[in-house]
Amino acid sequence: MNLDLITRTAALVAVLGTAVVYGTDVFCAIVLRPALTLIDDPTLVAVMGHVHRYGDRRMPIPGAIGVVASAAAAVSAALAGHWPQATAAGAAVVLLLVWLVLYTRVSAPINRRLTSAAETGRPPANGRALQAQWDRIINARAMLQGLAVAALCVALAI
Repeated sequence: MNLDLITRTAALVAVLGTAVVYGTDVFCAIVLRPALTLIDDPTLVAVMGHVHRYGDRRMPIPGAIGVVASAAAAVSAALAGHWPQATAAGAAVVLLLVWLVLYTRVSAPINRRLTSAAETGRPPANGRALQAQWDRIINARAMLQGLAVAALCVALAI
């Protein structure tokens, strides 16, 4: 198998994995966030706690596939001397790592608190404020994922 085929295959797999996370973040930004403003606080905590319970268990798989495959595409393109492809895939890796920092530092701690509250049935007094903190970075998260998908598509197209 030649490096060009490896690069393109890795970039395609990276697009598919990253697109799952991108679509989820966009859905949260444009549908879920405004919908949550219409429900009461205990319901918000229960719904989002359970959403995060499943999301935090299942979403790392496509996310990791996206990051690893992006890195593989960047490395194989660089080894083949295809610098435009390597640059595009490398940009995707950087964007995904920035997303990961935002997720681990801001979103994940909130997710754990809401999940715990939903599982115990004891919503915190600041449940809506926690959700508002989470909401503050969802647009940035969606943008980072979208730019990563675009960079990976560039890597595929050139």
